[in-house]
Amino acid sequence: MRLALAAAVLLLLAPGVARANYWVYCSHGKIEVDGRDPEQMRIARGTSFCQMGPRFGFRMDAQSFAEKNFGGPGKPCSCR
Repeated sequence: MRLALAAAVLLLLAPGVARANYWVYCSHGKIEVDGRDPEQMRIARGTSFCQMGPRFGFRMDAQSFAEKNFGGPGKPCSCR
């Protein structure tokens, strides 16, 4: 049991294991979950997007947030 716990802790602390960041955006009238931060989205999309929630460490969390609050990725939205 202790060996398994120690292995799990080492795996979490390993340099190659890092969480990514994801955001929920309204882009071109549709909900989108994307790994680009707001500045990268401004470069890629100009002003045709808006951020719809906080930063998430896991894609699944961002998708769940989008589903619960906006109906999910691909659903219509507005930045107004």
